[in-house]
Amino acid sequence: MKITQVVCQILRIKNVESKTASSQDSVLIRIRTDNGLEGVGEADSSPEMVKAVIDAPFSHNIASGLRSLLIGENPLEIDRIWEKMYRRTMYCGRRSTTITAMAAIDMALWDLKGKHFGEPIHRLLGGKKHDRIQAYASILFGKNGIETARIGERWREYGYSAVKFGWEPMGQSEAVDIDLVKGARKGVGEDGTLLIDAGCVWDARTALERAKAFQKQRIGWLEEPLHPDDYEGYRWLRDRSPVPIASGEEECGRQSFRPLIDGRCLDVYQVDLSRNGFSEANYIRQRVEEIGARLCNHCYTSPVTVAASIHWLSTCRDAFIFEDCVEDSPLRHELTHEKIQAVDGWISPPDRPGLGVTINEDFVKSTLISESV
Repeated sequence: MKITQVVCQILRIKNVESKTASSQDSVLIRIRTDNGLEGVGEADSSPEMVKAVIDAPFSHNIASGLRSLLIGENPLEIDRIWEKMYRRTMYCGRRSTTITAMAAIDMALWDLKGKHFGEPIHRLLGGKKHDRIQAYASILFGKNGIETARIGERWREYGYSAVKFGWEPMGQSEAVDIDLVKGARKGVGEDGTLLIDAGCVWDARTALERAKAFQKQRIGWLEEPLHPDDYEGYRWLRDRSPVPIASGEEECGRQSFRPLIDGRCLDVYQVDLSRNGFSEANYIRQRVEEIGARLCNHCYTSPVTVAASIHWLSTCRDAFIFEDCVEDSPLRHELTHEKIQAVDGWISPPDRPGLGVTINEDFVKSTLISESV
């Protein structure tokens, strides 16, 4: 079996708003073989930038576009292909967009491998340790505490006992921050699990002050209070915070996670499969489990990444909660024929071969803005 085509498709919904939500566009990678199989992957990154990484022609031996490295390869040799891509992009990769493009390719290769053997990815990863995992509804804050409370009430009514609120307008002032979290607690209810995502807005001392203030609302974790590169700040904060500290969603590959893991900087390490792929996520899982910390997925895109995330998280020993994007976006709900969403607040991995999802080609046609072959 050999790879014959690497197709990159950019999808974008009609109404793109100015907000921090990666469920408004997507870049799909579709890897096809000479025996008719296709694997699908997705990157949560700038779609046009990912497409450029894949489409770029050969420049020299360590500055190459990814497609030219894949054609003719056996798609089952996933580890060797990752090492080849990493080596041959050293001058233009090693972090960020190039790794996200590699992650989408890796996801597609695992999907293809599962289809080849007729097995779900969680079985190929060594076997699931959880048949189902509690899911939290992941959504943005309202404009104030009152609106945030209404949002929380809505998702409790949909069956979620855990809700996470994030990003704007948090960080404008102490009064705004506390109002938002009080509203969130009111909406989720006294018996609900409340998670807060600050969106990288404070310095370490301010973050510690907020952690102490938010403790009164019994939050389950404080996510991304600091800039992602402030490793020393995270280590300092985690040692002092009265609430668990979570982060990691921006990290792309093991090298990006290494300072956070080696420094014991976090209580919860959030791994995005559309920025790491299965191969790197497995390595990160082993490292995090070794230091006794907890793992969670990050996912705010389409059912492709949701499926990948639950396959992976179900194999994590101490998995305790799953990020379930509930953004009201057609991309989140219509890209695949299967609905990959929590039911009554719990989510289970598909048992169909590969990722276990089927692309809705009519939706692709209606949102396709760019394609390379």
